[in-house]
Amino acid sequence: MYVSEWENGKRTISDRYAAILRSLLGTTDAELRGDASQVAVPVVDGYDELLSRIDSASSISGSMVQAFEAQTELLRTMDRERGAASLVDQVTGHLSALEDALNFAVLPGARRPIALALAGASTMAAWQAIDSGAVERAWRNYELAKRAARDAEAPMYLAHAMAEQAYVLCEAGRPALGVDLVRDAQRVLGGDGSPRLRAWLFGAEAELCARAGMDDDCRRALDAATECIPAGSGDRDPDMLSIFLNGAHLARWRGSVLALLGDGDAVSSLYSALEVADPTFVRARAGLHTDLAQAHLARAEYDDARTHLREARLLANRTSSVRQRRRVDMLSARL
Repeated sequence: MYVSEWENGKRTISDRYAAILRSLLGTTDAELRGDASQVAVPVVDGYDELLSRIDSASSISGSMVQAFEAQTELLRTMDRERGAASLVDQVTGHLSALEDALNFAVLPGARRPIALALAGASTMAAWQAIDSGAVERAWRNYELAKRAARDAEAPMYLAHAMAEQAYVLCEAGRPALGVDLVRDAQRVLGGDGSPRLRAWLFGAEAELCARAGMDDDCRRALDAATECIPAGSGDRDPDMLSIFLNGAHLARWRGSVLALLGDGDAVSSLYSALEVADPTFVRARAGLHTDLAQAHLARAEYDDARTHLREARLLANRTSSVRQRRRVDMLSARL
């Protein structure tokens, strides 16, 4: 009855139920309630208050910025294990605090570290929004990340935000435009980025090329990613902590892309990746099982495809991943 009355405008959503629904649906308060219930952002009234906020922003120490970054890392860890839907309030508050600090920081020396922290947090929040199906929020958060990266004069962060934003275009049905954006991100990075980030950009290009039906370009990008990836088992990029990529991860990614192309070689690559997959990356494992289902479908191995789709659905439900559930539903319809 309450849901019906909320939808028909006969009852407003109380704060108590809003908190429950935000966690359940993975929406922000603005998305849940609509524009009519928005409370205006308080306007700074008077120079004394303005100067007070400027002084507060300028006094943010390196340890405070590290605390912001540690919170981003905690939210990133919770996301990969539990999913994004339950974190929407924490992530929204985290971004607001960082953006507010940047708005009132005056000199470059104070602005740059805050802007870097905001760029990293915004791309994380945007990817979580994609996973929750909130594509407009994802787009806006990527725009915020790009502005912060430009403010920080950080081409690595800018290129990363641009390339991830290309996935929004792909999910919206414009993969060719996404390919153009990824390639523009590569031009922005030039030769300054880390090898791991360059490999990640080539991997993203390959995936979007596969979705756009650009088979030859896809395979060239995969080969370029293999040439760039550093040796060893380490997967975190020290200069770009949101990048997790090593040879094993790239093998999984390669298998996923080959599955999109309908290549029979995808299965062996994906099973090898499944054996070494980190169990804490729950959503990534859901994607891996979905990729295996797609690869088996391409080989008309329907029983194996059903097995992996069941596992993928369980993991996608565990993390409330709208994006992965959509993929599972699309593949299930082909059985």
